[in-house]
Amino acid sequence: MEIAMGAIGPLLPRLTDLLVGEFTLEKRVRKGIESLITELTLMHAALRTVAKVSPDELDEGVKIWAEKVKRLSYQMEDIVDTFMVHVQDGGEPANPKNGIKKLLKKTTKLFKKGKNLHRISDALEEAVGQAKQLAELRQRYELVHDTGAGASIDPRVMTLYKDVTELVGIEDTRDELINRLIEGDDWLNHPKKTVSIVGVGGLGKTTLAKAAYDKIKVQFDCGAFVSVSQNPDIKKILKDILFELDNNKYTKIYDEVRDETHLIDEIIRFLNDKRYLIVIDDIWDKKVWEIIKCAFFKKSIGSRLITTTRIVSVSKACCSSIDDIYKMRVLSNDVARRLFNKRVFSHEKECPHELVQVSEDILKKCGGIPLAIITIASLLASNCQIKMKDQWYILLNSIGRGLTEDPDVEEMKKILLFSYYDLPSHLKPCLLYLSIFPEDHKIMRDELIWRWIAEGFICSEKQETSLYELGDCYFNELINRNMVQPVDIDEDGRAEACHVHDMVLDIICSLSSEENFVTILDGTKRKLPNPQRKVRRLSIHKSNTDVLATTSIAQARSVTVFGNDIVQQMPLISSSKGLRVLALEGCTISDIGHMDNLLHLRYLGLRGTWVEEFLVDIGKLHFLQTLDLRGTKNIRELPSSIVWLRNLMCLYIDEAMNMPCGIANLTSLEVLKELRLVDDNLVIVKEMFHLIKLKVLEIGWYCSRLDESMGKTLAKSLSNLHRLESLRINAHGRIYFLQEGWIPPPQLRKLVFYIYGSVAFDTLPSFISPTLLPLLSYLVITVYELQPEDIQLLGMLPNLRYLYFRGVITKSLSMEDATIISGPNFSSSCFSSAAKLFLTSDAFPCATKLSFDGIPVMPSAFPRGAAPRLKHLEFSFRAKWITHDDVDLGMGHLPSLQTVRVQLHTFKSSILEVKKTQAALRAAARDHPNRPAVSIRNGIVLVQIKGSSHQNPAHR
Repeated sequence: MEIAMGAIGPLLPRLTDLLVGEFTLEKRVRKGIESLITELTLMHAALRTVAKVSPDELDEGVKIWAEKVKRLSYQMEDIVDTFMVHVQDGGEPANPKNGIKKLLKKTTKLFKKGKNLHRISDALEEAVGQAKQLAELRQRYELVHDTGAGASIDPRVMTLYKDVTELVGIEDTRDELINRLIEGDDWLNHPKKTVSIVGVGGLGKTTLAKAAYDKIKVQFDCGAFVSVSQNPDIKKILKDILFELDNNKYTKIYDEVRDETHLIDEIIRFLNDKRYLIVIDDIWDKKVWEIIKCAFFKKSIGSRLITTTRIVSVSKACCSSIDDIYKMRVLSNDVARRLFNKRVFSHEKECPHELVQVSEDILKKCGGIPLAIITIASLLASNCQIKMKDQWYILLNSIGRGLTEDPDVEEMKKILLFSYYDLPSHLKPCLLYLSIFPEDHKIMRDELIWRWIAEGFICSEKQETSLYELGDCYFNELINRNMVQPVDIDEDGRAEACHVHDMVLDIICSLSSEENFVTILDGTKRKLPNPQRKVRRLSIHKSNTDVLATTSIAQARSVTVFGNDIVQQMPLISSSKGLRVLALEGCTISDIGHMDNLLHLRYLGLRGTWVEEFLVDIGKLHFLQTLDLRGTKNIRELPSSIVWLRNLMCLYIDEAMNMPCGIANLTSLEVLKELRLVDDNLVIVKEMFHLIKLKVLEIGWYCSRLDESMGKTLAKSLSNLHRLESLRINAHGRIYFLQEGWIPPPQLRKLVFYIYGSVAFDTLPSFISPTLLPLLSYLVITVYELQPEDIQLLGMLPNLRYLYFRGVITKSLSMEDATIISGPNFSSSCFSSAAKLFLTSDAFPCATKLSFDGIPVMPSAFPRGAAPRLKHLEFSFRAKWITHDDVDLGMGHLPSLQTVRVQLHTFKSSILEVKKTQAALRAAARDHPNRPAVSIRNGIVLVQIKGSSHQNPAHR
């Protein structure tokens, strides 16, 4: 049902656009469109009701009716798209001054031409006739189903996600697994050991492995956590291992061309003489493990490997002894109850008396499977209020026999389907769309939302709400309902990406195939499409693209290809005249085809793709909304016609790509990354003034000389971008032109000045103030001359959550000459004492991470009451200061503290002073109410709460 609804949704506004006052349509055509809109609107309303019911519960007649509605919607969409192609074919090439309205005005003329008039009129009459027949069927088979109140985004989602993985039933199993890994006091001297976790999907194998990994990784020299999946790319897995081991050293590993042997040799060299902890997650094939383990063939004294798999034979292949296999168990009744209550009621013990029995019955059917418990509990708690008792019983009776009597994975799929059918109608096509991505793929939030927009899944009735903002709400709701798993949580609790659990992916792939929503070709599991069915969306996962030659994609609206050489097939793809989304990732193409045939393209992604010849005529893609060229090889100059794309909302380019003049025409742009500015770009800098819809802007400032005119022009242009929410400037020198006079937009939330080998400003600029930046939550900035009041000023930013602040020279705080804070010659601890005088008890009210690079802002600098949410603190400290009687390393007054990273300078310090400093830091950690653990590496002291992990700053 949801597919039929998803087909109607995008079509209705397009038909409505044809009826706007500017178009003097022929009477017969206008009447046909009006009748069709009326019928489709009624059908859409009816579909919203039946879509809430499992197909198993629907009458066969309703299913037939919904299928016919879907076909009618697709048919009408094809008519409109074909007609628009005729519009383009009959006109002159567009230019920036024409605009979309002028393009659409040409439809009026074509409607009056005999051949085109007969074509559209006949098609409309046929469509209206079908719609009336479907209306009669609807009255005959209409189904009423009450599903209760609609859901809203649960603000507790991030806390609940953390509670499930860390606090509910995981401690005992985690510690049991750790004991197997490092049993005995002399384990550091024992040879490498592998423990394999085995169990059915949904038992929490990955969660357990991650919990153990996070707990003990500080005891090893290096570590990595890498997923394999069913259809593994061995080269990518080996590159993932290298990147996880050292992301600074191997930051460009994904751009390098290496075979498996070279990658294995590189891992062996890196791990030589190191004690490592590595997790290889989700292995399906013994042969895959045989290849991967070659990288770990040495004895590697004290090293440990963890593998996870669903298959017992694979688990045995991973271990040298059957004793090293850890078999996952279902949750005990007590732990299952605590997990369920935590999800539904936000606590572990209490359940309303009237719901005790039904909750116990539901738990019995879940059979102790964590995924099943989480899914059902989240379904019951997905709304602002807990569902009524009768709704609990409806859910209980719907589950069927459950997992206790039939532990097959198919039963869990049935349970997961209940959450799917509880989704609002607008979210179902958004979720099914995730079947396009391969297993274990990290799906980036922004990319997904722009794709949804291009597909027409997001329609905003309120003009004040942008399509992206609405899509952002959709993404949050899918996380809220546990249909996807949040990944890369930032300081604001916002997930930058998501993963789809294997069980959920199985379901949505199955549904997508049944409904002909997405055709998936991955070379293994999926069959070739039925030649009788038109392919609407095609996704190819490392499969032989020769199938395109035998697959009809003329009606395709979306084509996505992951990692294929498709040189010969691009002209065939470009023949899909109704194509809206074309995404090629990691491919090689020589000819993308003719732009004339891709009039309807909304999304063009060429990320990581080698393009031998780029689109000179890209300006013909009048409706293009998103262009992603990040990592695209062989492109240095963007074609001049790119500035004709008046509907472009999101443009991702690389820092090496030069933008042509004329960007002032791109007035729809909301996101622009990364605009390269060089010495001769004054015209482009001036044109930025007109991009008033920009919300996200990243600039690469590569000017070799400090051009005052260029700087002032950029400051003026930035001052006109009143909607800007995120600004990042990457520069090779000071950006003094923003020091004074620039007034940032009040809704600015993220501000990053990343300066290569230098500092951004002479002193803290005047625009850093609570009144000018009331919403700022993320700030990265460096200054040359630091004043003690700067720390307090930063502390007064009301919504600041993340701060990286680097100071180079401090004059006013030195007892003698200027003090070099960032080096080992910092000669006094007076800065901490002075900072304490300036910091007040209300400083940093929302901060979760503060990083003071080269600045000794110790925990004692914060008065009691300051930084109540601070989890991570970084500062510099000289070991020699430990001889001062007034040095206070206490941290117990910071209640939320989880990690403290100290850059310990040992220059001109004795071994005794270094040991005393380290001992003092350990003692301060032991005195903290949270009892953090302490680990020392390479002169850096890391204080870490049990179960937490430290991540490098995002800007590094």
